[in-house]
Amino acid sequence: MIKRGAGVICNISSLPSDYGIGDFGKGGRAFVDLLADMEMGWWQILPLCPVGSGNSPYSSDSAFAINSLYADPEDLVERGLLTKAEADAARYPGTPYSVDYAFAAETKEKLLRQAYARAVVSDYPDKVQKYVLENESWLPGYMSYMAAKTANGGKPCYQWTKEGDPAEARYCAFKQYILEQQWLSLKKYANDKGVSLLGDMPIYVSHDSADFYTHKDLFLTGPDGRLTKVAGVPPDYFSADGQLWGNPLYDWDKMAADGYRWWTQRIGRSLRLYDAVRIDHFRGFHRFWAVPAGAATAREGSWEDGPGMALFQAVEKAYPNPAIIAEDLGTVDEGLVAFLKETGYPGMKVLQFGFTSPDSDHVPYKYTPNHIAYTGTHDNDTMLGWLWAIPMEEKLRLLEYCRCADGDWREGGPHSQVIHAIITTLWESAAALAILPVQDMCGFGTDTRMNIPGKAEGNWRYRLTPEAMQSIDRDFFRKINRVYGRVR
Repeated sequence: MIKRGAGVICNISSLPSDYGIGDFGKGGRAFVDLLADMEMGWWQILPLCPVGSGNSPYSSDSAFAINSLYADPEDLVERGLLTKAEADAARYPGTPYSVDYAFAAETKEKLLRQAYARAVVSDYPDKVQKYVLENESWLPGYMSYMAAKTANGGKPCYQWTKEGDPAEARYCAFKQYILEQQWLSLKKYANDKGVSLLGDMPIYVSHDSADFYTHKDLFLTGPDGRLTKVAGVPPDYFSADGQLWGNPLYDWDKMAADGYRWWTQRIGRSLRLYDAVRIDHFRGFHRFWAVPAGAATAREGSWEDGPGMALFQAVEKAYPNPAIIAEDLGTVDEGLVAFLKETGYPGMKVLQFGFTSPDSDHVPYKYTPNHIAYTGTHDNDTMLGWLWAIPMEEKLRLLEYCRCADGDWREGGPHSQVIHAIITTLWESAAALAILPVQDMCGFGTDTRMNIPGKAEGNWRYRLTPEAMQSIDRDFFRKINRVYGRVR
């Protein structure tokens, strides 16, 4: 059971940094200091895994690996693996307001290869080999995948014709060793200050991933190894054709045969990297939408049964009382409600969904201690952007509920009375955790939105500047944490 508290969503990529993207260095420690000063107990991030198509952390080449773009160059200098001049040469000359993924990818790769060249003539090879053995359930497969991907010019794994270079595989292992050390150091810094880390786990993996490449037998494939069915969601009010995601679907019968070993390993790793983990599209464990491979739209799919409680009984046997949060947003039926109740895991509520109609399930008085409540998630507009966009009827319903009908809803910034009133309404709810994106603490508008679902490019770019961090009204958040019993 997660005790009553509060937290902030800020992805690693969004942290202040001198290198074009947030990292595991001083920007992360400064953010922890901010949370601790406001008596916030939770820092929520997006998946730590390498980003894929459109720079999305929900489309990755590994469910287990850590994104090398988050490497902290200054830590590599302290380790003696880089010179200060080399790190300084990688500083980003552009805007501090958005991530430059291309710049970060080029410079971080260069720095890590320079560091590796020095590491191989030290005691690092022995340390890395020990790390590989400790992570034998996933790391050797990822090493082979990455080496082969390099040898095949970055093509997807189902188009490969060449073997990978063992030296490239060893470099991959070195990167993961360094990244995990840096991340766990930041996590310890947070934990020592009373701040817990809430991670995120996509339910599905990518077709072009080490997970699929090394475990094809655990997915729905034909004798030739090709996908027979892919993931999606059915048509609904927002999409007449549904959504065709295209991810491989799990062969749950095969997974059941070995006690859901791959899943227990995956969740076990998440529980090592985070203090709690949110699992995206949790309903897929109850029933999932399966679309025939090659279908033009998700309309051609059908519902199939997921593993249900059998999977989580296996997980709980391996990891008793795991701190799991179920992302249960969207259409909810009686079967899903019963499944969620049986797991006991807290579900989610989003205040922005609470005022579309008078009978919405997301209006704050309906929250319970088994809910994690948000002003909005990474998929929502910012609070200010949402206020500007919603119909006047919905806006008035919201403002009256939050006791700020006379306030100026157009006003943004860190001291906006209306935004503070909305946040206070969330904080006083019965939800176990009240969480908001860092943009809402600053009162920022739509231009700082993290993601627009369905938009392929231009997402995941928002960055928090030191000046914006300094502008946050610490006294206000410290006060509402104390008044509503949410101090860490």
